[in-house]
Formats: sequence, structure tokens, C-alpha cells
Amino acid sequence: MTISISDVTVKDAKGAERALEGYAGKVLLVVNVASRCGHTPQYTGLEALNRKYAAQGLTVLGFPCNDFGAQEPGTLEEIQSFCSTQYDVTFEIFGKVQAKGDDKSPIYARLTQTEPAGDVGWNFEKFLVGKDGAVIARYKSNVSPDAPELVGAIEAALKA
Repeated sequence: MTISISDVTVKDAKGAERALEGYAGKVLLVVNVASRCGHTPQYTGLEALNRKYAAQGLTVLGFPCNDFGAQEPGTLEEIQSFCSTQYDVTFEIFGKVQAKGDDKSPIYARLTQTEPAGDVGWNFEKFLVGKDGAVIARYKSNVSPDAPELVGAIEAALKA
């Protein structure tokens, strides 16, 4: 079964509704992020991917999430300031989401149907989405942004 996120609407950092169908034709890397996590230095690698592949069609989407160890307690303004000053992040940071449980955000309700299906396990779990909005793969938090399997999958999706 192909899982697609094209018809999902999310809230941007200003609280406005944003339809993901607007990203049609782009390869997306969707990541639940947190500022106070052991994986937070992955912002560096995510930004490197964003800068290296944006011109080829990759878009990194960061979704702040406070579900795991309360490691993203800040306001959106605080989160955006942290990301820009500490990691020079230029990719888009959206509104806070819940990535697990019965009240998970619509985007994570859809993404977590991807095999292996089930709730997100921790901060910085990554979902690779193809140009058609179909979820290609899911990567656990310990898979770094520069991991060969992730980079290879991104490059293949960009060529598809």
C-alpha cells in the first residue's frame, strides 16, 4: 500500500494552514525536531542536505515536537531563533506537532503508517517523501543526515 501525504494540511510557524500538495514535484525530508535532545546536532546535517540538494528539488521540513522527554518546550519564536543562531537553519520550521499517541498531528498519522508502521520512536526520526507525495522510506533517529543509506535514497528520489 502506498502512503501519500499530498492531501495533508499542516500549520506553518505563523499558524496558517499549508497544504502539502504545494510541494508536488519536490522530494521531502520530514523530520520531528527538538532543541534539547541528544540528536539536536543533526540540525547541522539536515541543513547541509538542504543546502546541497535544494537546487535539485529536495525540501527539508522540520516539525518541532515536545513528545519525547519534553525536549522541545519553547515557543515557535524561541525554536526558530535557536535554529537560526545555533545551527544557521534555513529550511522551514513548521508549527509544533504531536508525533505519537491518539492525538498525533494529521501528518504524523499518515507518515506513521509507513512500514515499519507505528508511532515515531524519538526526536529526529526522518521520513523521505517522493515527488508524487508517496512516502518512500522511514529512518530512525540514530540514522544521521549524512548516513549513506539516507543520502543514497535522497539522490535516487531526486533522479526519479
